Amino acid sequence: MEADGGPPSSEAPDDRSQRGSIASSAALTRAQDVVIYLVGDLSPVPLTVEGLGVVSVQELARDVRQALRIPEANQDAFALWLCSPLLELQLKPRHQPYKLCRQWQDLLYRFTEASAEDISQDEPCLQYRRNVFYPKSKELLVEDQGVLRLLYEEARGNILSDRYPCDPDHWTGLGALALALDEGPHLDTQTLAAVLKEKKLVSFLPASVAFGAGGLLSTLRGRGRRQAALEHKLLDEYRKTCSGASDGPSLLHQYLGTCHALPYYGSAFFPGEIDRPAQGLLQRGRRKVVSVGISLDGVYVMDVKEKHVLLGLLFSQLSWDHSYPEEEGDSHVLWLEFDGEEDGTAVNKLLKIYSKQAELMSGLIEFCVELSSPSGGVASAAPQDGAGGEEAAPRPEEEEPGKGRGGRRGRLSRQDSVVCSRVQNLSTISYVDTGKEIKRLKPRRAASFFSRQNTAPAYATVQGGDGLEQG
Repeated sequence: MEADGGPPSSEAPDDRSQRGSIASSAALTRAQDVVIYLVGDLSPVPLTVEGLGVVSVQELARDVRQALRIPEANQDAFALWLCSPLLELQLKPRHQPYKLCRQWQDLLYRFTEASAEDISQDEPCLQYRRNVFYPKSKELLVEDQGVLRLLYEEARGNILSDRYPCDPDHWTGLGALALALDEGPHLDTQTLAAVLKEKKLVSFLPASVAFGAGGLLSTLRGRGRRQAALEHKLLDEYRKTCSGASDGPSLLHQYLGTCHALPYYGSAFFPGEIDRPAQGLLQRGRRKVVSVGISLDGVYVMDVKEKHVLLGLLFSQLSWDHSYPEEEGDSHVLWLEFDGEEDGTAVNKLLKIYSKQAELMSGLIEFCVELSSPSGGVASAAPQDGAGGEEAAPRPEEEEPGKGRGGRRGRLSRQDSVVCSRVQNLSTISYVDTGKEIKRLKPRRAASFFSRQNTAPAYATVQGGDGLEQG
């Protein structure tokens, strides 16, 4: 990835050039210590690298695999990431981490909304994490306990931090499995109660569940009752889960298998904002903060505050594009086009996602679509029916009975599950073929507005003669 942009520096060009040359020369000639971090509580991997300034991600990842004794059959399960609280990037094999670290501030100015002060203090680290392009179908075949432990730690971190929203039946089961993996599957009630008192519920349940909602006063007022109820629920689930469990690998498989039912498992996540539906004059112009998860299967837009999915689409159900700011102060935008319904009539809908990482999201979608094509290499590794090939995985939308993937879809299934789309809560807009917004009028076009779309999409573009107004 090439880095450009960023603010002018107060340093003289000659000074910067001389210091950069000295640092680069040292990195080229000396053996230097490098620390590769792992997700969760796992110890980092120390390495001594010759010629750090020119070492590639491919070479560095090979050394990490050797240090961790990753089997050759599972070497594609992980990738090197360059991460900080402000930005996360999965690196390509040809990238040179040292050079990207030196360009980090430029990347932050290009892809984040962070202030100059935050950018100046931010420092990235190298992490060895799950590869976004590793199919869940291959992960199901993993038997090596070290690989399973790495996958588990990352999945657990995403559950506890609410990055993976999940329903109560999911988080109680996952919490019980995590408790069994930490403390063993055969503890008595008294010991379990002591463990929960020492480690706290937040070690096993999502932060939004463990801390509750409703503000400080309501949390303090009902804290005792809520804590007791959650502990009782977790202990009951522990007894059910561990009644037949005997070993660590079995528990690890159970944990990961439960996570696989979440359609956004294994996604890369990007920050963004969407327009709120207008609800009077005071609501106009406000935006909702969202997290956009992109996996090999599709795109998932999640409400950061409410911890649920707003929109989930497989790649066969959408078209997309990325637009650059036209004027200073405008935002980068990722556009998603998909089937919708207004008053019982099919329409096309556009969702506008504001994010300085829209360019990254668009590029990742395009690459995943290419991989899922018959010649891309992933199609043969993962079944194409459903999210990730899992029969138990919830589909983003329900199809009409008797109609295949290529037919018009029926109404969205309005369930309580956090993984179901909530299109009724989205502010969607309509465009004519010139790309200009019109007033509550359905786009009159016979083809998708976007040039970027999955080949032969399953969703049907609404014809211009349908003539329905759209909100």
